[in-house]
Amino acid sequence: MWSCMAEWLQCERSLQPRQAAEEKGMVNIVIVDNDPDLLDKLTGIFRNMQDVNLLGRFEEAVAVVGFVKENQVDMVFTDIVMPDISGISLAAELHKLEHPPAVVLMSSIPGFSLEAWKIRAFGFIEKPYTRAQIAEQVQAYQSGRGNLE
Repeated sequence: MWSCMAEWLQCERSLQPRQAAEEKGMVNIVIVDNDPDLLDKLTGIFRNMQDVNLLGRFEEAVAVVGFVKENQVDMVFTDIVMPDISGISLAAELHKLEHPPAVVLMSSIPGFSLEAWKIRAFGFIEKPYTRAQIAEQVQAYQSGRGNLE
């Protein structure tokens, strides 16, 4: 299993403050999935997207809250069913932060879409997901952020 810092360092992109990222139209993203193959798939999708800064990738959700507290994260894409804490519990914890990121939950279990709505997640994507579905969530975030500026 990868250590969280090693995963973060592998992102090969510089960490930018939120303000600088917003000025450039960049979206700072963190991904969470306990399946290494799906984590690699998501990494590939985000690395090939414009206006996306992949700040970190995690196999364990427990480290994500601390990372988000220390870094300016705009969006978190997370699996729901994970061994340590669920993506739903992670989203609920992130929502308590002063500047919570938008959370997109991903699962192969369609019934979790109702749970995503209940906790006010930004979005829900049913697995297997496509590059287009991921891009739609990022574009929706960018559109919403543009309306707030």
